[in-house]
Amino acid sequence: MKQQRRGAGLGTRILAALIVVLCVAAVTAWLVALIIGPLIFHDHMLMVESVSPEPEVITHAEEAFDAAWTLTLALALLAAVATSVIVTLFLVRRIISPISTVRGAVTKVADGDYTARVPEVSMGAEFTELMDAFNAMASKLDQTESTRKRLLSDLAHEMRTPVATVDGYLEAMQDGVAHADDQTLVMLREQTARLTRLAEDISLVSAAEERHLSLQPAPTQVGELLTTAEGQTRGRYREKRVNLFVDATAQSQDIGVTVDSGRIGQVLTNLLDNALHHTDPGDEVTLRAAHSTTSVTIEVADTGHGIATEHLPHVFERFYRVDTARDRQHGGSGIGLAIVRSIITAHGGTVRAHSDGPGAGAVFTVELPRQSE
Repeated sequence: MKQQRRGAGLGTRILAALIVVLCVAAVTAWLVALIIGPLIFHDHMLMVESVSPEPEVITHAEEAFDAAWTLTLALALLAAVATSVIVTLFLVRRIISPISTVRGAVTKVADGDYTARVPEVSMGAEFTELMDAFNAMASKLDQTESTRKRLLSDLAHEMRTPVATVDGYLEAMQDGVAHADDQTLVMLREQTARLTRLAEDISLVSAAEERHLSLQPAPTQVGELLTTAEGQTRGRYREKRVNLFVDATAQSQDIGVTVDSGRIGQVLTNLLDNALHHTDPGDEVTLRAAHSTTSVTIEVADTGHGIATEHLPHVFERFYRVDTARDRQHGGSGIGLAIVRSIITAHGGTVRAHSDGPGAGAVFTVELPRQSE
């Protein structure tokens, strides 16, 4: 690999720039003195009335003036160059130190150490902004790397169960212990469907986070969204004996929003399924809507298990589970709420979760921009 040619260092460039400036100033002063100085000096000599110097005296005085001026200019230039060298060395030492620190931190980040940070230095606002920006970048990379590792680990866990189930059934069939009866085939189809659903969910979240999610927004009434979501989940609620209520005023039912009704329907279904998974028979789940002059709010409130305070900031993260064993038992992939956040964000809305703690139920609130009149 061909190495990139490196130019002169920062100190050399600063010193060269100062010397060039000094040389230009010296040449300018010398030219001015050479052209104008002797003329002014000669005129002053002629205006002296108390003496009448001979031409030889005037010539000698002018030569002495030129010599003194040249010597003075040379000494001044040498002093300026020496001062420039000292100032350059001081500045370079002050500048190179934080730059070297940043370079070392950049090298660590390039090598995969995203915990590297640059300490604050007193070098002015520009350096402070640069180092703050670097630290923010490193922190973001560190978070991204942690998320990536956790996602890979969680994804492996998610795939392990259905793959192991399919492999176990196939091995049993191969050994003659199990047979390809209807029950076995149904089980195999359920596990492959789970893998397919997991792949589709991950693809959807990734597309939304990369702003590649395909949306087909159209004017829709809130009431239609609520009715559709209720209809899609009513059977599952009845089977578990959890009470599902729809609470929306007539005004809210008729309020219009410009959304992709299919995607928002998926959001509401995911929220209702999430509530169903975290409630017991006899509990209640309420789907309600309200509106203001600028937005429409849809809430899914339940009287179920509730969420501890430390879990609330993470419930919308991919594969995050409050109760891992219970969620896996219900077949949840841990990605449903991540899909909710991704779709709502793509619509320019917000979603948040609230709970007073374990056993106090939970409320998930979706807020969407209201359709312009």
